[in-house]
Amino acid sequence: MSNEDTTVYQVVVNHEEQYSIWPADRDLPAGWRAEGTRGEKAHCLAHIDEVWTDMRPLSLRLAMAQQAAGADAVPAAG
Repeated sequence: MSNEDTTVYQVVVNHEEQYSIWPADRDLPAGWRAEGTRGEKAHCLAHIDEVWTDMRPLSLRLAMAQQAAGADAVPAAG
């Protein structure tokens, strides 16, 4: 009996731009969409390592950017 993983995976992404892998022959879980990359597990994980460079959820990144923009808009005292 072989322990070799012959499963074809696909890279999936959710609305918060968080990545994962999912067996390509299974229905996608709610809230996730196919990103387009398919293949062996190692291939999919390597792709995620390349593209998912900021682990913060999208909502946090947007809130932090908005907060930073608001701080920049405060007039200087003087």
